[in-house]
Amino acid sequence: MPEKPAQRIAYLVDEINKHRRAYYQENTVLVSDAEYDALMSELELLESKHPELITGDSPTQSVGGSANEAFSPVEHLERMWSLDNAFNDEELKAWAKRVGEERFLCELKIDGLAINLRYEKGELVSAATRGDGVVGEDVTNNVKTIKQIPHRLKGSKIPDVVEVRGEIFFGVKDFANLNAGLVAEGKAPFANPRNSASGSLRQKDSSVTASRPLQMLVHGVGAWPDAPFKNQSDLYELLKSWGLPTSTRYEVVDSIEGVIKYISQFQAQRHDLEHEIDGVVVKVDSLSAQKELGFTARAPRWAVAFKYPPEQVNTTLLDIRVSVGRTGRATPYAVVEPIKVAGSTVEFATLHNQDVVKAKGILIGDTVVLRKAGDVIPEILGPVVELRTGKERAFVMPTKCPDCNAKLAPSTEGDVDLRCQNSEGCPAQLRERVAYIGSRGVLDIEALGYVAAVALTQPLEPKVAPLKSEAKLFNLTMDQLLPIKTHVLDPDTGLPKLDENGQPKVVQFFSKTVKGETVPSEVAIKLLKNLEEAKTKPLWRIIVALSIRHVGPVAARSLATHFGSLDNIFNATEQELSEVDGVGTILAQSLLEWIKVDWHKELVESWRKSGVLLEIPGHAGPGANVVADGVFTGMSIVVTGTLQNYTRENIEELIISNGGKAASSVSKNTAFVVAGTNAGSKLTKAEALGVPVISEEEFALKLN
Repeated sequence: MPEKPAQRIAYLVDEINKHRRAYYQENTVLVSDAEYDALMSELELLESKHPELITGDSPTQSVGGSANEAFSPVEHLERMWSLDNAFNDEELKAWAKRVGEERFLCELKIDGLAINLRYEKGELVSAATRGDGVVGEDVTNNVKTIKQIPHRLKGSKIPDVVEVRGEIFFGVKDFANLNAGLVAEGKAPFANPRNSASGSLRQKDSSVTASRPLQMLVHGVGAWPDAPFKNQSDLYELLKSWGLPTSTRYEVVDSIEGVIKYISQFQAQRHDLEHEIDGVVVKVDSLSAQKELGFTARAPRWAVAFKYPPEQVNTTLLDIRVSVGRTGRATPYAVVEPIKVAGSTVEFATLHNQDVVKAKGILIGDTVVLRKAGDVIPEILGPVVELRTGKERAFVMPTKCPDCNAKLAPSTEGDVDLRCQNSEGCPAQLRERVAYIGSRGVLDIEALGYVAAVALTQPLEPKVAPLKSEAKLFNLTMDQLLPIKTHVLDPDTGLPKLDENGQPKVVQFFSKTVKGETVPSEVAIKLLKNLEEAKTKPLWRIIVALSIRHVGPVAARSLATHFGSLDNIFNATEQELSEVDGVGTILAQSLLEWIKVDWHKELVESWRKSGVLLEIPGHAGPGANVVADGVFTGMSIVVTGTLQNYTRENIEELIISNGGKAASSVSKNTAFVVAGTNAGSKLTKAEALGVPVISEEEFALKLN
């Protein structure tokens, strides 16, 4: 039976948002560019046919990811956009026909990290990652260590304020040297240049960034009212005259045939370049035409990214195994004869589900065509049937969970994915949920990483795990931690990592031996301290930590703000839940189904008894986003700029818990604006409207 549109949309939203978090916040990639693009295309098509099923969490309603909370948020003066894709000449010609222009600027699409530099009166005042396109991460100190980027612009026609956009990357040789150095130090190498650039730029210690030879090339501007040029190509020459690093490889052509020629030329040369590319960006050169064409919800109509076909190699399919994730989804993956492709050695490849394995017609033992789509994540295209020997065997999807032996079955009618039905007792699901709770986007428990989650849920010793459920997470004691010994598991496969002798690595994770005595390790001490601190994290984070399907940070914030407590959420009707901004029917049903499960109820009650804060203090109840007697009662307050003493979540929670509304835009009804450094358009608008502006120190005084 085919999947219903609502089910398929819910799956696509869940899957794409997971991949976005991995890509934008964790510097990793879970699927190929081609697969991601296919998921997005399918979602856009379904939502166009069923607009009533669009939710606030849908990736079609936003750009990229969200700012990582390890860095202060920076609001871009002008939004940073994504690009639509073309994968062949026909799609490219169709785009050119839609824009109705004949003069195009072509440039190489560097596989790096997008960056936004803000210059005021020629001085570099901030540098931020793209984030969700509106708010990015403040990486100013790290960017200032990159030698190519000028701290002060030189030359003429420098405006009072301008945003310069570009890409930060590693050169091919520099990347190879970096990985060689990491291996020599006994550290894990980066998977690819893009991850290495992102990881190097997102260092809390800027001296680490300074030690790595990052480069940048600029490709445009953001905020610059009344810019004094007519064409994009004129802009590049001006940026170059200011001392900014610009590419010498862009080209202006007068026809789409000229664009295709440029694309073909660099496809042949792509491996001879000093940096990795995954395609070509084509822009309408006329700025007046760009302005007239405008934007869709997530991308400019006047630009397109042409993606090169991914690389392919042949290798042997050694085995097909199944891993089980946080929500019970059973995912087959391929184990292949290690082979180098697109600059890295590949041992595993994605297979998604049993239907995909069947559709590809692959047998264990086959010689298979492996593609590294977008130069990132490998996938198997199909078998080389002519090379079969007769010893190959078919993959049979297990009917029982490989981790707990429980039944594998679809969770809903028409669901193609099989899920382990033992959500409470499955060690794989528990391990993944506990690791998820500790992640930055959830409760941000630094000492609760993947290895710690394995140790707590699947120790070699003692025989009984300290955690049989996350219900007792906040009751852990030092006595439970000290005896633990565990394997070090690979987070991608769930398999033990091997030592130099080929044996599974075993570690005594929470203790160490000092003068013959077993004492707590730093990790154990920090874990218990972190867990105590996590009990008072904002309500929306607690909601996300429950691993309710479809409920991510955006929906959790809306639910927390509207209802004020976990009890109010679970006591609400489906209609009351679905009417909350960013929730909708599918998510509302998921919430109500989740709380019907007995062990879920026990989990909530256990956390409550452990002292986990399950409400927003002072909240007046469903629909009341303010409290009656807070110091900010009835006030609409806007926060902008980079703060020193608060995270964005901290200060918004303080506003809400003290009776105010944490607004996202300035209006004449705004009580006041809290402005940090590098405050942008919101500060300008507040000053124009005569809205009071205070510092974060003055905000703190208002709380006392």
